[in-house]
Amino acid sequence: MPALTPTNAWLVLLVAGLCEIGWAIGLKYTEGFTRFVPSAWTLAAMAASVVLLAWALKTLPVGTAYAVWTGIGAVGTALLGMALFNESREVARLVCIGLIVAGILGLKLVTK
Repeated sequence: MPALTPTNAWLVLLVAGLCEIGWAIGLKYTEGFTRFVPSAWTLAAMAASVVLLAWALKTLPVGTAYAVWTGIGAVGTALLGMALFNESREVARLVCIGLIVAGILGLKLVTK
């Protein structure tokens, strides 16, 4: 895969993070990888997430890209956990999620 422009690398990293959310949520539906279709989708999302991260790393610094990738995954998974699985919506939890988002945005703003 060719190196990307910085803007395209950030977009690829965003999609990689969305794929990470997909596989993290997908794990819940695989029931320990005993259900074929959810397992197949989860494994595909895992592979796509890592491949896209690797592609973005051709352009972006590894520390920043990895932190943003995991941050997107953590925030999205936590929010979907609340929406899909009725997980806690305590104010302190939402504030912590907001802090992760602030960190992601901060890293994006200070990275060339």
